[in-house]
Amino acid sequence: MLDKLFRKKSISKILEDAAKGYGEHGDSLHKTLGVRDLTAFGIAAIIGAGIFSTIGKASADGGPAVIFLFIFTAIACSFAAFAYAEFASMVPVSGSAYTYSYVAFGELVAWIIGWSLIMEYAIGNITVAISWSDYFTGLLSSIRIPALGIDGINIPDWATMDYLSAFNGHKHAEALLNAGKNMADLDSATALANNAWLTAPKIGSFHLVADLPALGIIIFITWLVYRGMKESRNASNAMVVVKLAVILLVLAVGVFYIDTKNWNPFAPNGVSGVLKGVSAVFFAYIGFDAISTTAEECKNPQRDLPRGMMWAIIICTILYVAIALVLTGIVKSDTLAVGDPLAFVFDAIDLKLMSGIIAVSAVFAMASVLLVFQMGQPRIWMSMSRDGLLPKSFSKIHPKYKTPSFATIVVGFVVAVPSLFMNLTIVTDLCSIGTLFAFVLVCAGVLVLQNRPDVQRGKFRIPYVNSKFIVPIVFIAVIIFSFVQYKAETTAFITNETKINDPVTFITSLSATELETVKKEISTSPVVLQGKQIDAEAYLNNLTPVQYDDFMAKSSISFDKKYESGWSLFKHKIPMWIFLFICIVICYYCVTKNLSLIPVLGLLSCLYMMCELGISNWIGFGIWLVVGLVVYFAYGYRHSKLGQQVDKA
Repeated sequence: MLDKLFRKKSISKILEDAAKGYGEHGDSLHKTLGVRDLTAFGIAAIIGAGIFSTIGKASADGGPAVIFLFIFTAIACSFAAFAYAEFASMVPVSGSAYTYSYVAFGELVAWIIGWSLIMEYAIGNITVAISWSDYFTGLLSSIRIPALGIDGINIPDWATMDYLSAFNGHKHAEALLNAGKNMADLDSATALANNAWLTAPKIGSFHLVADLPALGIIIFITWLVYRGMKESRNASNAMVVVKLAVILLVLAVGVFYIDTKNWNPFAPNGVSGVLKGVSAVFFAYIGFDAISTTAEECKNPQRDLPRGMMWAIIICTILYVAIALVLTGIVKSDTLAVGDPLAFVFDAIDLKLMSGIIAVSAVFAMASVLLVFQMGQPRIWMSMSRDGLLPKSFSKIHPKYKTPSFATIVVGFVVAVPSLFMNLTIVTDLCSIGTLFAFVLVCAGVLVLQNRPDVQRGKFRIPYVNSKFIVPIVFIAVIIFSFVQYKAETTAFITNETKINDPVTFITSLSATELETVKKEISTSPVVLQGKQIDAEAYLNNLTPVQYDDFMAKSSISFDKKYESGWSLFKHKIPMWIFLFICIVICYYCVTKNLSLIPVLGLLSCLYMMCELGISNWIGFGIWLVVGLVVYFAYGYRHSKLGQQVDKA
């Protein structure tokens, strides 16, 4: 049984099949891509939501020091890109990490990777579609044409937001209003979600909230990808030119408005503040690996794929660092926690024309990311179908357009339907953890094949540096540094020291009776009044850390509402304990197997970022993998072409 689950494909057989054409469909993909096109695809995928949206929140948390997080993430992605490049050089066919894992680990792991990549491409596209919708509706609302009597084109809130955001925002608003906050003092995101929920048309008790612009852009991009690689390439290249021109304009104009005083302090919230943006910053880099799914459409994949990946990461990292420095130089970093930070900073210095240009370019930037992701997923399903793990229709090539037509249409539905209802935060984190898991296994795959004499090598190989002494020594040094420099935090982590809940978490967890109790406790001390009501959340947020600790200690509210301890606290640390355990195992293998340094660093850095995403994301990812295993054993295991060949033999 185990032998069948981990049966491997040989590189020679994969290349032989690629040369002949696959299965009954016979049609091959058009070979139209060169280094410039691949680099453009990489830039199209990487420069999107990251530079136009998530960079704002990351900068607010980390301050100007967020540039170090961009550099660290770029280095981690570069390590993974080296591993992708070596595999792409060995196995220049569509399929990305799925095909590579089939060679290194066998069928079951390949299936798991293929299934998890749905979280990168399909679920990642849901995230981008929602972000695109936000920019597009914002752009429409800013249109002013007095001659035609147009003072902004406003789509109802319930038609521009997903169902979960509206529902959760409404519940959050209710809790804050019950705590004494006025409607006018709700943050803009909560107020918008609450309004969407309250104004939405109803079918019975069901509120009809759906993101219609997101649906529209997905339909358009799916049609474009369906029509052919040449059309997709031309559209991608055009959109990349537009957004690079705008980013360079932002840098050229913004550099004259930098006030270096805004860079002091450089890391206002310390290392923890910088690391808080891991998910957002990593999401900014997702997509460079989508280049590897186009291997069969490259003129010279063994030479061009590695170059395209590396150039894309280098160019985008330079741009991310430059933009972060300009943004945090123009305004104080703590004001940047907005959805459109580039437009925001130019509004702040009263350059309205620049804000308008940025809003228009953001719409193009998001569309180009959608294009690359929507192009990647069908090609992975096509590879899985060729191996018999999915139905034959997924590998069908359109006779005229030479694209995986059926798979492209299915991806359109898979992205379009959830984008109407799913929450942005949920899909962003799921996308990141699925992608990081793929990166970890690709790096591990290179290590597995490192010393196998039967493996046919490609033209590109990762430079070999023996990790035998480097990795164990660095690991021990980091442990010692943690106990010396961050003794209190390290001790609290190991001993599972009780942690106090922040004011918003505390207030929104209380029942109506408990809220009244807290208000009475506040009324016995100097209070912050808002009208005739006590705003409990605002009061607690205005206390100093010492005053807040003292208030919570004296409050009669139950301990578990005020503090996080025991299992409820420890469960959030499980991913980091897993990381530490794997580090020890890797150190052992570095010493005994002389592993190559670069893929080891790629594996560990990507695994570390996975652990920073939190236990809830791990649980969601685990459930997703269980569903995938059910599908595999129900269909793929019995229809595997490799399995049928083994049985015949």
